[in-house]
Amino acid sequence: MGVGDVISQQAVEKKGWTNHDMGRTVKMTGIGLFYVGPIIGGWYKILDQLIPGATKTVALKKMLFDQIGFAPCFLGGFLCISSALNGLSTDQIWNKLKRDYTDTLIANYYIWPSVQIANFYFIPLNYRLAVVQCVAIAWNSYLSWKANKM
Repeated sequence: MGVGDVISQQAVEKKGWTNHDMGRTVKMTGIGLFYVGPIIGGWYKILDQLIPGATKTVALKKMLFDQIGFAPCFLGGFLCISSALNGLSTDQIWNKLKRDYTDTLIANYYIWPSVQIANFYFIPLNYRLAVVQCVAIAWNSYLSWKANKM
């Protein structure tokens, strides 16, 4: 999350190092450490228990559960947490969700279904979070930009 935020600020928003918001990077890193990592890691364990196996059909089922059941809730939680850490009021958080949630979820659906099918089919459970985090560097850059766009 922290690397994604640095990329967002420097490559997407083109802030330059003198204008880099280190507090924002620390917040995004904290979200990664205390929300994203534990939640996704736990979710993969639960998903493996709910849908055991490693066939192509199982991978497809896991991806569908992940993208239909988990991703919408997870992204909503992420946007709420990041907005709260940015000091937004409840009304402002609600307005941000109304403005950004659908676009963020649609962007998620462009990237993650294919990644997750490959992840669930080819990658053992104990390596899935690491694989996702490699792909997530670009995704986290997008999330950081979306979460911090006022």
